[in-house]
Amino acid sequence: MIGDLHPAPDVTTSSGPYRPRLAWRHLAPRHLGSWLLLGLLWLCAFLPFALTRGVGAALGAVMRAGNRKRREIARVNLGLCFPDLPEPERERMLRRHFRVSGQAYLDLGLLAFAPAWRVRAAVRIEGIEHYLEPLRSGRPVILLVPHTMGMNFTGALLAAEHPMFGLIKPVADPVMDWLLQRGRMRFGCVLYLKNFGLRQVVRALRERSTFYYLPDEDHGPRHSLFAPFFGVPTATLNTLGRLAHMAGAAAVPCFTRLTGSGYVLRFEPALTGFPTGDDQRDAETMNRVLEQGLRDMPEQYMWTFKLFRTRPGGAPSPYAR
Repeated sequence: MIGDLHPAPDVTTSSGPYRPRLAWRHLAPRHLGSWLLLGLLWLCAFLPFALTRGVGAALGAVMRAGNRKRREIARVNLGLCFPDLPEPERERMLRRHFRVSGQAYLDLGLLAFAPAWRVRAAVRIEGIEHYLEPLRSGRPVILLVPHTMGMNFTGALLAAEHPMFGLIKPVADPVMDWLLQRGRMRFGCVLYLKNFGLRQVVRALRERSTFYYLPDEDHGPRHSLFAPFFGVPTATLNTLGRLAHMAGAAAVPCFTRLTGSGYVLRFEPALTGFPTGDDQRDAETMNRVLEQGLRDMPEQYMWTFKLFRTRPGGAPSPYAR
């Protein structure tokens, strides 16, 4: 790891690939906790799942108890999305969510440091033909990926066989950002900052074939419209249909599920009759497809995001309590 330290500050332009770099200043005492955590994650890369899954579950319990803010955000989201579930069942889902979160966090070490063969062996792929079919016909692919606990393993492994790129927002902690992006990029995935620009994404799609796209965040009202997600009107980007049209790309849903012995990566058939040219219909289709794929693993979704912060008509955020 010390070999990756550089004296120069890390600089990345909005148009070039993102390349996080550790500098000597990151050895300052204020980063000691991050380095200790990095060491723990490195160790977990070489331990069996039978052990790390239990440790990860305990870590998740600590995360749930110690982060009241995220716990309450998740509780609000689950209440909005599953109003018919009795409250005790939603609380059980909340506990399962944090348990899986802790397990996935430990797997960041596996993705970043374990031998490539072990990372590949940890992931079972289903429905790969849905991904390969448009590529073989010469069409670029937009992988439609929700924020699940296993999302980092999706793009990382696929990039080893098929050129791929994605957009990211750097983590505030430089040591943890280096770890996370190392795992995402080590098999060849190219990362750009989120302000990369629509035209640049279209150009990269045409050049690199596959765009690893995570559209399910609240980016505010300026570039969004409202489409249902788990029955809740949700500020939704209208980008997917426009990208698919401009690049002539297929939109292929992709879901990754954490299991007791690794991950299952599942592709669904490419969206048919898409895009329609109607931003509202396309946004509703996208949210419906994401919801359907999450229904059988709801605890693995990122419920700690403020998914519904922007409300129709400027109504108050449900998190402002």
